[in-house]
Amino acid sequence: MALMELLQASNLVTQCILIDGHIGAFFLQCDCCLLDLFMQRVQVEFYVNENTFKERLKLFFIKNQRSSLRIRLFNFSLKLLTCALYVIRVALDDPEQVTGVCVNCQNRTSTATAESTEITEINWELIFWVNRRVPVWAIQVTVALISFLEAMLLTYLSYKGNIWEQMFQISFILEMINTVPFIITIFWPPLRNIFIPVFLNCWLAKCALENMINDLHRAIQRTHSAMFNQVLILICTLLCLVFTGACGIQHLERAGKNLTLFNSLYFCIVTFSTVGYGDVTPHIWPSQLLVVILICVALVVLPLQFEELAYLWMERQKSGGNYSRHRAQTEKHAVLCVSSLKIDLLMDFLNEFYAHPRLQDYYVVILCPTEMDIQVRRILQIPLWSQRVIYLQGSALKDTDLMRAKMDDAEACFILSSRNEVDRTAADHQTILRAWAVKDFAPNCPLYVQILKPENKFHVKFADHVVCEEEFKYAMLALNCVCPATSTLVTLLVHTSRGQEGQLSPEQWQRTYGRCSGNEVYHIRLCDSKFFGEYDGKSFTYASFHAHKKYGVCLIGVKREDNKSILLNPGPRHIMSATDTCYYINITKEENSSFIFKQEEKDKKGLPVTGLYDAPSRLPVHSIIASMGTVAMDLQNPADPPEDCSKLTLPTENGAGSRRPSIAPVLEIADSSSILPCDLLSDQSEDETNHSDEEGSSVSDFVKGYPPNSPYIGSSPTLCHLLPQKASFCCLRLDKGCRHNSFEDAKAYGFKNKLIIVSAETAGNGLYNFIVPLRAYYRPRKELNPIVLLLDYPPDNHFLEAICCFPMVYFMGGTIDNLDNLLQCGIIYADNLVVVDKESTMSAEEDYMADAKTIVNVQTMFRLFPSLSIITELTHPSNMRFMQFRAKDCYSLALSKLEKIERDKGSNLAFMFRLPFAAGRVFSISMLDTLLYQSFVKDYMIPIARLLLGLDTTPGSGYLCAMKVTEEDLWIRTYGRLFQKLCSSSAEIPIGIYRTESHMFSSSESQVSINVENTGGDDQRSNRRESWKEKTAQRNSTTSDQSEHPLLRKKSLQWARRLSRKNTKPPSRTERISQQRLNLYRRSERQELSELVKNRMKHLGLPTVGYEDVANLTASDVMNRVNLGYLQDEMNDHQNSLSYVLINPPPDTMLELNDIVYIIRSDPLAGPDVPEDAAQGQSSGGGQTRQDFGTETRDETHL
Repeated sequence: MALMELLQASNLVTQCILIDGHIGAFFLQCDCCLLDLFMQRVQVEFYVNENTFKERLKLFFIKNQRSSLRIRLFNFSLKLLTCALYVIRVALDDPEQVTGVCVNCQNRTSTATAESTEITEINWELIFWVNRRVPVWAIQVTVALISFLEAMLLTYLSYKGNIWEQMFQISFILEMINTVPFIITIFWPPLRNIFIPVFLNCWLAKCALENMINDLHRAIQRTHSAMFNQVLILICTLLCLVFTGACGIQHLERAGKNLTLFNSLYFCIVTFSTVGYGDVTPHIWPSQLLVVILICVALVVLPLQFEELAYLWMERQKSGGNYSRHRAQTEKHAVLCVSSLKIDLLMDFLNEFYAHPRLQDYYVVILCPTEMDIQVRRILQIPLWSQRVIYLQGSALKDTDLMRAKMDDAEACFILSSRNEVDRTAADHQTILRAWAVKDFAPNCPLYVQILKPENKFHVKFADHVVCEEEFKYAMLALNCVCPATSTLVTLLVHTSRGQEGQLSPEQWQRTYGRCSGNEVYHIRLCDSKFFGEYDGKSFTYASFHAHKKYGVCLIGVKREDNKSILLNPGPRHIMSATDTCYYINITKEENSSFIFKQEEKDKKGLPVTGLYDAPSRLPVHSIIASMGTVAMDLQNPADPPEDCSKLTLPTENGAGSRRPSIAPVLEIADSSSILPCDLLSDQSEDETNHSDEEGSSVSDFVKGYPPNSPYIGSSPTLCHLLPQKASFCCLRLDKGCRHNSFEDAKAYGFKNKLIIVSAETAGNGLYNFIVPLRAYYRPRKELNPIVLLLDYPPDNHFLEAICCFPMVYFMGGTIDNLDNLLQCGIIYADNLVVVDKESTMSAEEDYMADAKTIVNVQTMFRLFPSLSIITELTHPSNMRFMQFRAKDCYSLALSKLEKIERDKGSNLAFMFRLPFAAGRVFSISMLDTLLYQSFVKDYMIPIARLLLGLDTTPGSGYLCAMKVTEEDLWIRTYGRLFQKLCSSSAEIPIGIYRTESHMFSSSESQVSINVENTGGDDQRSNRRESWKEKTAQRNSTTSDQSEHPLLRKKSLQWARRLSRKNTKPPSRTERISQQRLNLYRRSERQELSELVKNRMKHLGLPTVGYEDVANLTASDVMNRVNLGYLQDEMNDHQNSLSYVLINPPPDTMLELNDIVYIIRSDPLAGPDVPEDAAQGQSSGGGQTRQDFGTETRDETHL
């Protein structure tokens, strides 16, 4: 129409032009016409639905959830009312007085002949006619009329063009049967007593209930459980069948035996339960036919319902149910989000999580997208876990699954990465998305996130606690090279243990090692502490020493109230305050301890007073057993000096003895005059010791500074030894020369110190954290070990740019299964070889086969280079039993049995007695998973672990290092006196001992066990007052007087060997021949391996002068080297010795030769916190030189 009007207007304009010829009139008329056309506007109303009466009714009765819910609830109530009216009618019914068609006629009354025992004919009037009273009839008619109108209205509204489809629906037919007869009785009164099966309304009530529940969940906008709906449908179906059968049989039996409604209900339940007592049965064929029909219906309907229910139950078992909202509001729970759940991961989490007493009432909800594993299902069916662990199959990226896990009410959410994935970066990306999803859904829920790659850590920095796997792994492996068994030390610290492992073992080292493994890190405020409360206003070193001397606890760190940073060993400058938080190592926390003052008790009983060192047990604190119970602590008398102070004598040159000066006391407050300024860029070791020109020139080119290039975002800046100028990338290649140098192997470089070789698959950013701790500013320049990276794939320029500023860091391509690559990288000049687990081998068809290649390659290197210290990372900790495997090693079999016993007792550290783990030669990153779990209870564990490993450097905080106990240091005798010596002279805090001792692993003649304790045990056991340290000295023959007199020490060893030969029977001739053959076989095998190595070196053009054939040493020669005190890494056969870690041993623990003491040294940049009188006392005592691993040697700290 608008187009036609426009055409008419254009014609009109044309005519005006032709007729008038006035151009101005044309434009005026044209504007007026167009204005009139466009001014005509139409108002349009938009509706969501059709604005008709039918659509409005449909919206109210069907489409709108809330109004539809009310209609269905009303309909459900009407159906229940009709059933209740039927029951009332049956209760008021009297079959003996039944009126026929005429309601007012009394002449047609018939009396039922129910008294006869046998029914010969059926009285059909009792079936078709009932006695319905007027009030009941009136109510039933009213309800029927309402139901009829509602049914017709709903039929009209749901009509879609086929009227027969609507009329032949089961619900419509039942509705008509139960309502139309009542409406007819309104107009025909004689039919008021006709029988109408109103009890069939129960099926309509069932349908109304199902629709009502659906509308209910739609109205409240909440997901419902299909399992709940199906169970409800099944129950309603059973109830309807029973109610229909009971009402039908009762009515039909009115013409028979006249059963009551209760008897009919009883008969139906007995019949449907397949019991069939037979005491109540129908007697006429209509009721019997009804029973047959009901049974047939039940056989069809109930199996379908049960099949649907079983299917839903199986699906629910796969996906898990929902964590109850009521339980979430009344109980506490934590959520564990993983991409795939393995049995080892699950058990590590559950054992560590529930090891703490205050977490016993927590629930654990596991949210995993994969189906539950069979082994996991079997574990979760154990009653110990089935009541506390709930498995939900779902994704953390779906709000519905997070709602199922009640994430918004959770106390914590642990998000773990799948380290067995081939693509670890993709695994990190999944973890990041899970963390974001949880933070978006529940912003107040604490997050504990595990990340694999360090470059992805900054994406989840919003989390409360983050553990980067590669950061911790490489830093720990690096410290293992300079502080032996650091991995074992940290692993034992972060595991919850009772200190009961190995206490029933006959081996002394296992009992001591197991008891000390129960030490953990705890915290307490100084003002609330019995351990440290008395040291308010004293220096940190004073408090640490006296707390260890009096209570046996080791104070390692402190945190100010106004400072969030934890300081490890801040030194004597730090004055303890009442508001400080103290961090200490002990077998249990102070709150679980009870204090028994022996002196006060003995004064009351009239007994003589003895000090702590007089006690037979010699264990002031470590006599306690469990961290969950109450601990009895024996407090020593500090005023009572030890008995054996007078025995600390130093032999003089002419043989006469004189009293050795006593150890200087630890000052309460450090003398400010003794605190010397510290130059940030100077090396103290160079200022205090005189080097030759050659040595000085080799290290003078190094400077101190921060690395200019970090390979990833989020790395902590660490002051390191750096090159004045960055090295060229070509100079970093070890096996190829360049225009700057022509060196092509490690021998040509002429390194002063032994190499550290790292075998890895790729040069990941985590490898940067291996280099930084070994080049930290507190490492002496003269003790820096060259680092060689043996990589399967060449590194990229980004990584080379990050490491080119560090001195003596090289790389070359190669693998550990290639002997030529090992020789070229200088393995014969190496002190440590670190084998990093490769990403490509972390996943295998059989889970525990992921370490197969690594274990076999390490075993080969162990046979080729037995003197090399190999540190191996494994994927699965259980595979450490194959490290340095010997098929006929009886001692390893005994350790395997001990591991099984400890695992059956519920120990979390069952693998701790394996010799490779105890010695720190094997490590698995999964052992550090407990660090993240413990942070839920101990939020300080991650910062302390990062400070110990050198990942973080806080100003004023100390660092972990180690020192070796030499022959000249044995005059100190005990660990407690060493604690005092270190605190008073150099303000260092010892935290443990790495001990290596000889041991006999088999009955071979060449292996001699030096154990004098068993030979002279009668005299020793009879003397109850003999100290434990004297036994230790006799057993090991390396301490006290024997260590001071080498000749006496050799004689005692010879006496021990003669004594052991006297007690053993001489071997027979056959045994001697077999032993000689075995020795000859071993000799030939070692020679063959040695010749193989030498031939490959000659083929590569490498000099064989540096290769010492230590493989030709016999076992007896190795034993003599052990007895003479050589280092363990100089031995060629590790089976004659074992090493283990003692964390915070008792103060009276005897020091042994070659013990390595872990110490936390104060920050050198904070100034040397050494008291002046302690330094003078040390110098007057004739300080001897000690070998210090990875630390700067100072005169004040010499022992």
